[in-house]
Amino acid sequence: MQLTNNKNAIRWLMIMVSFFIISLILWNTYRFFQSFKEEERMKMRIWSYAYPDLLKNTDLEQDIGELPIQVIQGNTSTPMVLVDLNGKVISSNNLSPGTEEKLQDSVYVSKLLNRFKNEYMPIEVKVDGKVVNTIYYGNSELLNKLKFYPMALLLIILLFAAVVYFFYRSSRIAAQNKLWTGMAKETAHQIGTPLSSLVGWTEILKSENVNPEYITEIEKDITRLQTITDRFSKVGSLPKLERRDIVKETKESYTYLKSRTSDLINFDLDTPNESLYVECNPQLLSWTIENLVKNAIDAMKGKGNLSVKIFPTDKYVNINITDTG
Repeated sequence: MQLTNNKNAIRWLMIMVSFFIISLILWNTYRFFQSFKEEERMKMRIWSYAYPDLLKNTDLEQDIGELPIQVIQGNTSTPMVLVDLNGKVISSNNLSPGTEEKLQDSVYVSKLLNRFKNEYMPIEVKVDGKVVNTIYYGNSELLNKLKFYPMALLLIILLFAAVVYFFYRSSRIAAQNKLWTGMAKETAHQIGTPLSSLVGWTEILKSENVNPEYITEIEKDITRLQTITDRFSKVGSLPKLERRDIVKETKESYTYLKSRTSDLINFDLDTPNESLYVECNPQLLSWTIENLVKNAIDAMKGKGNLSVKIFPTDKYVNINITDTG
């Protein structure tokens, strides 16, 4: 009990640690995304400070310095649209391919500016304290790709967790199957010892002139126990296939079950007159038939009709078991 509690505590601790790590990764990704957006916002604000110097320079021979030009030419990633006070597009930069041609459409321009406005607050361009233009800008292509990074990261983590879970589950099932296989083989071994003694006692009863019918029934049950022991010993092992007459094997299982079932169950066996040979394991075949018949009897609650039909096809032999349950 203490071991189980410790395992549960460790499992919950691992879940909490995993949740903390995932949350930390997502939080750091969000912080990185926000800092990247702030960096683009600062670039555009610097651009808005440099642009008025060009507007003021009406004399082409006047040198305004390299800094404003470098700042304006340095924007190679952030999409932007510069409009006048009437909302008319003056210039644009870094827009998606094919967008430049659509800037003549006022409806499209309005939608584009609203989209940019939802991403960043527009920046007013002032000359001598008066607003002359407005800059609308949006996320760069890299920033748009980074939006999906947390989702992709979370998906990868979930896939990794799923792989680990299925690996753990498969290992656990394999361990359970190994345990059941060992128990089945040990059960077969334990049954085999007293079974050998029963065979010896049967021979003694024969010498004591006991009613032969009693001995015959005892031998049938001993044979049945030997079959069960053989079945348990084969659990977890690769079945050994033998060429057997499936009609004969089915009839034997049918006869055994019929003799030990209530008379309220009406059995009907429909088989071909000729033998049908297939590759099978006789013990496992009879076990399967018996389980199906027993399930049918349980479904009928001990009363009804049960039919077993064998019929061949081109490549297979079919065994059809039906009941009225």
